[in-house]
Amino acid sequence: MRYLMLLHFDPTAAPTQGPDPALAEDMGKLLEEMTKAGVLLDTAGLRPLAEGARVRQTGGKQTVLDGPFSESKEVIGGYCLLQTRSQDEAMEWGSRFLRLHGPQWDIELEIRQLDDQA
Repeated sequence: MRYLMLLHFDPTAAPTQGPDPALAEDMGKLLEEMTKAGVLLDTAGLRPLAEGARVRQTGGKQTVLDGPFSESKEVIGGYCLLQTRSQDEAMEWGSRFLRLHGPQWDIELEIRQLDDQA
């Protein structure tokens, strides 16, 4: 089963300097472990909101909004695509990832199974 993990956080509450070098090193080790275990299919952080765009459709009419988005209280900062035997296994990998961040990060992972019926 494939699971998509989306990393949510409030950009105003995140450390302004971003991840420290020790966290980046620890994340690299965990991602290497996930790769060796055969569960990591893909992962990446996302570029800043200022570089993004949104396309919104309401009543059949589309509007393009360029970043940054002032109303964003929570953003998706990255994703991880896993292939695991169960949702519990995907959640365990996600929990390990979150624990690396320590108490200075208020973050959340949304874990969703991909619908492979297409």
